[in-house]
Amino acid sequence: MATAKNTICVWYDKDAEAAARFYAATFPDSAVGAIWRAPADFPSGKKGDVLVVEFTVAGVPCVGLNGGPAFKQTEAFSFQIATDDQAETDRYWNAIVGNGGRESACGWCKDKWGVSWQITPRVLTEAMAAGGDEARRAFEAMMGMTKIDVAAIEAARRG
Repeated sequence: MATAKNTICVWYDKDAEAAARFYAATFPDSAVGAIWRAPADFPSGKKGDVLVVEFTVAGVPCVGLNGGPAFKQTEAFSFQIATDDQAETDRYWNAIVGNGGRESACGWCKDKWGVSWQITPRVLTEAMAAGGDEARRAFEAMMGMTKIDVAAIEAARRG
């Protein structure tokens, strides 16, 4: 895996490799690349511990850094995964939540490492792009959801 010019770096306490392997098994066009081990002891680990993991999530190059507990994940960063239908939405949502993650609101959830995910059906994005009453109705429907209900968004779009 060649190093991209721009790469997302995601901070983990100590489980970057496990997270990368989960993402690669869950999302298409995802893979685990190079795994770098610490050449010496560092504040939250020892020489030989996994320090950096190169991985790709749905075609986006990332680096996972096992930086220790100093910084926690927040919703200020999230992966947004566009889905084509309810089955795909359910598959990704259930994979994340069912693997120690937790539900949030409006299509957001967190994986067990605290990383936020937006599982966003394209029908919702299309409704918002349409603007006007269609966008308002879809938005109002979404505001009451945890996982996005595609049929409910489609019904809201129609009015």
